[in-house]
Amino acid sequence: MSHHPLDKFKFCPVCGSPRWTEHNFKSKQCGDCGFVYYANPCSATAAFIVDDEGRLLVVRRAKEPAKGTLDLPGGFIDMDETAEEGMRREISEETGLKVESCHYLFSIPNLYTYSGMDIHTLDMFFLCHPCSDITACAADDAEDCQWVRCEDLNPDDFGLRSIRQGVIRFLKR
Repeated sequence: MSHHPLDKFKFCPVCGSPRWTEHNFKSKQCGDCGFVYYANPCSATAAFIVDDEGRLLVVRRAKEPAKGTLDLPGGFIDMDETAEEGMRREISEETGLKVESCHYLFSIPNLYTYSGMDIHTLDMFFLCHPCSDITACAADDAEDCQWVRCEDLNPDDFGLRSIRQGVIRFLKR
């Protein structure tokens, strides 16, 4: 059983040839037109949003994967967005919050299953501080959101592997 990241792609996207074969561990090449496509990771973000009391904002996932588990606000970066712009957009979409500061902390490679396909991602974690005059309200991919004291967090409550790893790393700082 092969686990090449492009296994589900059976035809060359340029010429449609079925001679679309593994070139190396992260790419496929067309045997007819020579086109090579690399499966590079998608960029995603996750926010540690901390309020003035030192509490962390967590959301409950409204959709699969890991529906119903805890998560951090965040998501995929759109084309033509910086990581910071994508982070701010995702925070606004999921919680209604605007953030006054957004600082990069670290990244974790991840596998995110979407539509039956494993998508390689690079999850970038940010420390964010919200504007104080706005209340968080769950929307978009978030079923619920709540402020939690860091000492009350259980990383096992976070359903996505990279988020769980990020929470563990964040709590150790």
